[in-house]
Amino acid sequence: MVGTADPDEDLVRRVGRGDPAAIQALVARKLPRVLGLAQRMLNDPVEAEDVAQEAMLRAWKQAPKWRPGQAKFDTWLHRVALNLCYDRLRRKREVVTDAPPERPDEGPAPDRGLLAAETGARVNAALAALPERQREAIVLCHYQEMSNIDAAALMDVSVEALESLLSRGRRALRQALGDLKPGAEGVGGTGR
Repeated sequence: MVGTADPDEDLVRRVGRGDPAAIQALVARKLPRVLGLAQRMLNDPVEAEDVAQEAMLRAWKQAPKWRPGQAKFDTWLHRVALNLCYDRLRRKREVVTDAPPERPDEGPAPDRGLLAAETGARVNAALAALPERQREAIVLCHYQEMSNIDAAALMDVSVEALESLLSRGRRALRQALGDLKPGAEGVGGTGR
């Protein structure tokens, strides 16, 4: 990116040389955000862990060949994770089963109470029901805390197109969750 230094450039260079401390630092810095992205996109913690691990493996393999200047490493890593999520979402649509899969409770921890669990599940379901591009925009801007410019670049759309996706996604979420109080489990706020 012209005029913008990549904050991960030195770390990626060290990872490419096989520096164990750099590898550990890269995983500590990037894995939580990649995992959060995958969880929001897939709404399945097991699939999300697989995506996050695969994205980190690809980052480690790519590090020796990484050439700064075209895109920030973080942007590239998010694109890899999103592509892996979309691959899994396509596979899920293609699988037809007789019985629904068993799924663990994805709501908040029990100590947060039954209402919080129900609210969290409703927010996740509403997010999962959005069209993929709207969900991607919401997740990148609100849960991954990316700027509109960075998220638009990652999605390969104009900032105006991203803002349109965000607007439609927010409107759909407000409609689906209109009976919830603002601020409840990311509703009405940024989700941070």
